[in-house]
Amino acid sequence: MAAKKAAESVPKALAEEVRRWGAMKRNGVSLRYMMEFGARPTPTNLLLSAQFLHKELSARIARRAIELESLPLGLSGKPAVLKVLIIHLDGDWYLDSFRDLRSFPKIKDPHDELSFTQLIKMIKLRHNNVVPAMALGVQQLKRDMNRKLVPKELEEIHQFLDRFYMSRIGIRMLIGQHVALHDPDPEPGCVGQINTKLSPMQVARTASDDARSICFREYGSAPEVDIYGDPNFTFPYVPSHLHLMLFELVKNSLRAVQERFMDSDKDAPPVRIIVADGIEDVTIKISDEGGGIPRSGLAKIFTYVYSTAKNPLDEDYCGVSNGVTMAGYGYGLPISRLYARYFGGDLQIISMEGYGTDAYLHLSRLGDSQEPLP
Repeated sequence: MAAKKAAESVPKALAEEVRRWGAMKRNGVSLRYMMEFGARPTPTNLLLSAQFLHKELSARIARRAIELESLPLGLSGKPAVLKVLIIHLDGDWYLDSFRDLRSFPKIKDPHDELSFTQLIKMIKLRHNNVVPAMALGVQQLKRDMNRKLVPKELEEIHQFLDRFYMSRIGIRMLIGQHVALHDPDPEPGCVGQINTKLSPMQVARTASDDARSICFREYGSAPEVDIYGDPNFTFPYVPSHLHLMLFELVKNSLRAVQERFMDSDKDAPPVRIIVADGIEDVTIKISDEGGGIPRSGLAKIFTYVYSTAKNPLDEDYCGVSNGVTMAGYGYGLPISRLYARYFGGDLQIISMEGYGTDAYLHLSRLGDSQEPLP
């Protein structure tokens, strides 16, 4: 009902334009293309990038706005999702962003390009809290539903959220890459958001330190993290993406080990990270002795309604991105897998119940895989 009212409140002309742009073909790009194109951020290249984004972002955001109008199983009626969907004090995020893009005039010169860059920076900022808002909406839906209905009936929700979040990763990557190309003093080896000589060992150490600090805050102690691999090995990748994935995986392992050994006389065993550089893939394995996951639970770990942790539903969603919780929203693993797949990689979880869990993060070293366009 709420979604219907929201749809009815959208001006007819805007709704028709959203539908028209949402039906347009979208164009995926690869990590290699972004790297090669951004290697020379001349005014001409920046102008071409802005002209491409003016159309591409319009089509992608319109597609998401259309899907948000008719969410499955009443998800659009959940208060947290209404923050994304319904017109509120800050306006409807996706419709506002589409309107801003389409009302921006044709980009003809560097002055227009600079103004457009400021616009898309604002759009990216506007959507910062979409993930926790949607996650809370799903958790509220799960709480309200009969538990017996969850596995089968929520498949449609899962598929929708996979499309929604994958599209969001792409939109934010395109905006972030264009904006970063304006950096007058980029870090050595960086092309926009891409570090052409990224050390996975270094990112693994930083992500582990961040995850351990969260674990310390939650439990008062944290298992050690041991990292193995070639410290001199580098490859082209987006540091923020790799950090997010490793942080989530290490955080899960730390929680499992900590809770298993919290009341034990034995010392908590370390979490182990192994970095392997193959010809096609860089593979990072995160191993723990946290007791593993029952085989019946393995099928659920990549759905958005499953978490073995306490559900932090009482927290206000706007605070989620500011203070990271140890676990509980049920979207760390599925979104980490989407980040891996965005540039042609994958994430696999193998568990030994009664012992521990191994997570295999595969990252394409070739960089030639085009973005998936849901």
